[in-house]
Amino acid sequence: MKLNKTILLFLLAFISLPKISMAQKQKPNVLWILTDDQRYDAIRAFNKMLTGKEMSELGYVESPNVDRLTEMGTTFVNTYCQATGCAPSRASMHYGRYPFRSGVYEFEYHNNNASHFKPTLPEQMAALGYQTLHIGKLGVRLKTKENGKLNSAKIYDQDISFKQLRMDGFTDWGKDWFREFEGQKLKKPLKNVEFFVTDDGKFEYKSKELEEMFPKYKGSAKRIMEKYDLLMHYNKKKGPQTPFSSGIIAGVSSRKAGETRDGYYTKFFKQYLENENKKFDAGSRKFKGVNPSKPLFCHIGFDFPHTPVLPPASYRDRFKKHTYKVPSFDKKELKNMPSQLKKLVTVDASDHFTDEEKQKMIQDYYAFCAYGDALVGEAVDDFIAYSKEKNQPWMIVYVCGDHGWKLNEHGAISKFSSWAIDSHNPIVVVSSDKKAFPAGKVVKDFTEFVDIAPTIMAAGGADLKKSEYDYLDGFDMQKVASKQAIKRDYIVGESHAVTGPRAYIRTKEYVFSMQTRPTKKRGENMEWARNTDYKDLAPALYDMKKDPNEINNLAFDKKYAKIVKQMKEKLINIVLGDNRVEVNWGKRGDGTQVFHSNFAPGAHDYKLTVKK
Repeated sequence: MKLNKTILLFLLAFISLPKISMAQKQKPNVLWILTDDQRYDAIRAFNKMLTGKEMSELGYVESPNVDRLTEMGTTFVNTYCQATGCAPSRASMHYGRYPFRSGVYEFEYHNNNASHFKPTLPEQMAALGYQTLHIGKLGVRLKTKENGKLNSAKIYDQDISFKQLRMDGFTDWGKDWFREFEGQKLKKPLKNVEFFVTDDGKFEYKSKELEEMFPKYKGSAKRIMEKYDLLMHYNKKKGPQTPFSSGIIAGVSSRKAGETRDGYYTKFFKQYLENENKKFDAGSRKFKGVNPSKPLFCHIGFDFPHTPVLPPASYRDRFKKHTYKVPSFDKKELKNMPSQLKKLVTVDASDHFTDEEKQKMIQDYYAFCAYGDALVGEAVDDFIAYSKEKNQPWMIVYVCGDHGWKLNEHGAISKFSSWAIDSHNPIVVVSSDKKAFPAGKVVKDFTEFVDIAPTIMAAGGADLKKSEYDYLDGFDMQKVASKQAIKRDYIVGESHAVTGPRAYIRTKEYVFSMQTRPTKKRGENMEWARNTDYKDLAPALYDMKKDPNEINNLAFDKKYAKIVKQMKEKLINIVLGDNRVEVNWGKRGDGTQVFHSNFAPGAHDYKLTVKK
């Protein structure tokens, strides 16, 4: 009788416990969407949050699908990237680490055999029980040494990458090397041959070397340039544009909407979700469809609106109707512009373009963004539909560009700078768990790209308090949204591509940037910036309240000397003195020699009160 009473009490206690649904117990499916070279002002919702107006200062933009995401979830509107070049920025997202902690500063190949290396985001998700998939552009140039051989590191279970899709014709544009062409083995490879794929699958080639080696292709580049109305980037000092100028910054796609390279990313994602535990064809390769019994982590790396800027005709024609305000450039800005940034805008100068060319590059850029927005909407709808059909929780992380892009701001068309137009990239997180990421919420506190990995890992069940995750530099953005994380007074970043080694620190009032290394030789003169003359740092300081477009460099203005001193010392202590890592990666990424600098441990405490 005593035993029965005990059992009865246990049953009563069990019944009284709060009910937990199966969906709450399950780990959410996660879709991480990343675009390429996308400015934040291409999104109406972001403009409204930041300026009170839906349209860009330049003119008309169109983004109904990302706008819808902001209504469904939480927008982190003051997110900044850690490096303003594709590869180092993508590394910071995949590793959850700043460049000065990972040792990846630009486009170098690197390996996971170095002593300081930690698992990537998809590898951590796999360890948490996820199936992992990547589609499109990755940009993480990671290698691994196995049995004495150096190979590309596989970090996703399956990778439907653009590299093979382009050769199979699932694209409108591509670029590749050819060691064999039209059945003929070549004595030396044809390098960087651009090609366009027509609606009927025909390949059209654009290459100076190709025309020289194969007379029948003579004039093909010019014909392609005229056929697709291409505007190539050209440098005034080298003369007018030619069919062989580098970088297509305007033109029309050779294929209709949905059948471009980005269009095929959404198509293959849909096929992946539809072919449960079955194989499906992706060109010359086969991939296994989703396994509904495991949570899904998928990363889609869209290429739009990165060059070549080639919106489909249906979008291009609509955007031709809009006239844009071209950002003005006064050459007086160059007088106080630091040498590293002056080098950048000189190489990528665009103010010498004609008015017609400037209009075309802006029209086509925003048309390309609008087309990409439609593809984002398709992928999101397919993902949510799949998750709901399976009664599985879900989360979407949308990142607006791996960095931004100039459209004649500072007289250039490019990225790579510490200016806001290149580094300000909002993030939207949408979840079936509205308590975690409330619908329509706007977070204005600073967030950074290093937050992406911990946010996704925490959603997947990782206990970030455990020591095994101490290497992560960012925060779970759910904690930021709910005010449970440390509030940042500043963001930091460092990039070496094009400008040379340069770091930046940004508060709500000011942004300061400087040269960090005398050369790119790793491990040498790591404390150079602490000891060299101030002018050698090629410094820049902008007052964001008085000068939001960052035109007037105040780094040598005596009125701002105290502000400069505080920001310079904080930045030096963080990026050079708080466990800085540099690695001799080698040309092929096979090096593992690691150098450390740690003269100011704990300097990166997120606190900086700038006193005038």
